[in-house]
Amino acid sequence: MCILSRVILLTAALLGAAASSAAPVRADHPIVGTWRFVLPDGTCQEVYRMRADGTALITSAAEVAETEFNIDDQPDKNGFYKTSDKIVKDNGKLDCTGQVAEVGQSVASFILFHESGDMFLMCLQASMDACLGPFVRVRGRET
Repeated sequence: MCILSRVILLTAALLGAAASSAAPVRADHPIVGTWRFVLPDGTCQEVYRMRADGTALITSAAEVAETEFNIDDQPDKNGFYKTSDKIVKDNGKLDCTGQVAEVGQSVASFILFHESGDMFLMCLQASMDACLGPFVRVRGRET
């Protein structure tokens, strides 16, 4: 699968989600915070603001989306956190892949954090065979 196809698929995975609603996560969960992903060709960036109440605000090019997510409290034996995310609001504008996300879209993915806690990969399965990243933690005024 080409990198652009993976980017499109995995972006949809993060902006999509399982059919459940948001569930609060502990305030010190590693997903809580602001994350930036830059497309491999450097032409576009996405910013994910993941909140402890189980909601997220995501910007991608002209698109602004709000989601509800669930994520495991602890990783599996290989370090992956299963997560699901559902789009609950979208401004209807194009994202970095040139697509518009649909409200209600849902999918699951697997998050693998770097040991520093400042980066993660998002994968289609609990393996590194098809992953997108790195997503890099943003500190300071953008959080």
